[in-house]
Amino acid sequence: MTVSANLNSIDVNGVTYVPQDSSQVLPVGNRAVVVIDRGWIFAGNVTTCEVTGELTISNAVHVFRWESIGFTGVLKDPTSNKVTLKECDYPVKVPSGSVIFTVPVTESWGK
Repeated sequence: MTVSANLNSIDVNGVTYVPQDSSQVLPVGNRAVVVIDRGWIFAGNVTTCEVTGELTISNAVHVFRWESIGFTGVLKDPTSNKVTLKECDYPVKVPSGSVIFTVPVTESWGK
């Protein structure tokens, strides 16, 4: 029997086991899906202006439409044929107070 371990998993005979709560690990980085007032949804690399509180979403995509998979389905699989993403040519500026919530996602989400 071969056993190896690190802080996040354990391998036994070539099978990797992870803790059940490992799905709760948040992605690292600053990419997020941003839900904005009036139904707008964008995803990209988010920075916040310390002076005005305005968000800038660079390398952005507009979550234009999805059907029959719900918001969590969009988060899980943005490449689904049930999701329409549109690339933004320029950074998106979001006024302070317009963000309803954000969801951190992986650096490759929506690309």
